[in-house]
Amino acid sequence: MARVSQAHLDARRRQILDGAARCFARNGFHGTSMQDVLQEVGLSAGAVYRYFSGKDDLIAAIAGEAVGGVRQAFEEAARVSPPPTPDVLIGRVTRTLFDGDRELDRRAYAGLIVQVWSETLRSERLAATLSEAYGGLKVAWAELVEVYRETGVLSADVPSDHVARTLIATAQGFIAQLAMFGDATPEMLEDGLRGLMSMDLQPVS
Repeated sequence: MARVSQAHLDARRRQILDGAARCFARNGFHGTSMQDVLQEVGLSAGAVYRYFSGKDDLIAAIAGEAVGGVRQAFEEAARVSPPPTPDVLIGRVTRTLFDGDRELDRRAYAGLIVQVWSETLRSERLAATLSEAYGGLKVAWAELVEVYRETGVLSADVPSDHVARTLIATAQGFIAQLAMFGDATPEMLEDGLRGLMSMDLQPVS
């Protein structure tokens, strides 16, 4: 019997995940059955269950990829010295996250991420996965904030953790707007942040 290559196994796993993502984006996690996934990918139950034990396993895998995509997008955007200003950084993160070669369009992918967030309210497994990922992301962003502080562009009395949380929340808000309304763009986000950063905070006499 011929041995199946790792490349073939990886491609088959990718095929299943992409098909499941299309189903979830179209019908939601709870509106999608495993039979729907089987029909979407055109594989037998045995072929799919070789890779995933069920729908929850598929959801967890897709959630892990979505969170990993955010982390990777941030790392790529911040991998310059000196680091980009927040408007440029967030713009790069959102472009990297949504302009890649994906099965789903921007809005559908954003909607899938929002579904993942909501699913953490039901699934302890998923909540733990995202909590760990968020903790790592927050630490990484806080380290970047420290660089802002060291270069003198950020006030010393602002806790790094608070700034990191705000930057993450900005990216999350963009994803939510894109999912719900479909008209959010990285350019809008950059312009808005640039406008806020240009405010003159000196007291008016």
